[in-house]
Amino acid sequence: MAKCEVCGNDYYLSFDVVRDGTSYTFDSFECAIHKLAPTCDHCGCKIIGHGIEADGTFYCCAHCARESGVNAVADHA
Repeated sequence: MAKCEVCGNDYYLSFDVVRDGTSYTFDSFECAIHKLAPTCDHCGCKIIGHGIEADGTFYCCAHCARESGVNAVADHA
């Protein structure tokens, strides 16, 4: 068993995620998202889909990017 880095739960089904050569241990995808997912620069939500990157800044959607002044983005209809 291994302990989750976010919540501290010692769980027999824990798993590791390696990002940029660093290994992280989690007990759920929820904790992995909390620790590793980027945050939208406009609304603050965790980006768990593709999101949008503009000039090195991450947004969860085109709306948030536009609200922050990024004009060359569009959601797919």
